[in-house]
Amino acid sequence: MKHAFVFPGQGSQFPGMGKEQYENSAFAKKLFEQANEILGFRISDIMFNGTEEDLKQTNVTQPAVFLHSVMAYKSIENARPDMVAGHSLGEFSALVANGTLSFEDALELVSIRARAMQKACEMQPSTMAAVLALADEKVEEVCALVAQETGEVVVPANYNCPGQLVISGSVKGIEIACERMKAAGAKRALVLPVGGAFHSPLMAPAREELKTAIEKTNFHQPTAHVYQNVVARAVHDREEIKQNLIDQLTGAVRWTQSVSAMITDGASRFTEVGPGKVLQGLVLKIDKTKQVDGVS
Repeated sequence: MKHAFVFPGQGSQFPGMGKEQYENSAFAKKLFEQANEILGFRISDIMFNGTEEDLKQTNVTQPAVFLHSVMAYKSIENARPDMVAGHSLGEFSALVANGTLSFEDALELVSIRARAMQKACEMQPSTMAAVLALADEKVEEVCALVAQETGEVVVPANYNCPGQLVISGSVKGIEIACERMKAAGAKRALVLPVGGAFHSPLMAPAREELKTAIEKTNFHQPTAHVYQNVVARAVHDREEIKQNLIDQLTGAVRWTQSVSAMITDGASRFTEVGPGKVLQGLVLKIDKTKQVDGVS
């Protein structure tokens, strides 16, 4: 029976995150100050005292969630993951946990990724929407039809769990797709309050920027397999890990498929490491027989 460690992505942030750890742990304080130095601004001040709105800025959210997750992971005594995975941004935390990336290198990449995604969002108005209680195949079909008929960008972006799929694309494309999803039988098709079309072709400019940074970064041999978003299977080869991280910006987060693959490969316990409990809920929706817990 294997123990999987999973790491959350953007959306799990909250005001005051990490403050308790900073005040009560010399190690956490040191990690925060190191992050402030690497990032060139005091992210700790925003995390502890900022508003929800402040924390929603992509260039703040991503390093904040990453930092909180790594801090939580490093607080676990004798952590020995058999396998790791992260939801979107969480993949960088997972790669620190399995030794592929150092904390410093991963934070640099997360910062570059966040700024590049912010810029891509500003280049073209775009958004995402959650589609509930509609089969994945039907969502894929509707997206393809809307894109074909209108020329707008509309793609499946996050396969979160059965009956919960997030789509991504241009504002107009998503509006049309939402109406079509409801007509096709979706319980809800709800536009999300996000900055742009993450995990869609509209992130192509950010992808190029991240690619350049990743190619300059030292990736180590992983100590445990990582189940990556875009391929939804165990990956151990460093070059493939790099490519999948790059492809993730414009490709879908196949979380349902990744968790299913981990279960097929023997995972019986899933520990979510980082802020929130979203992934614990998703794992149980994929397979309610599995043991889930969290460390924050």
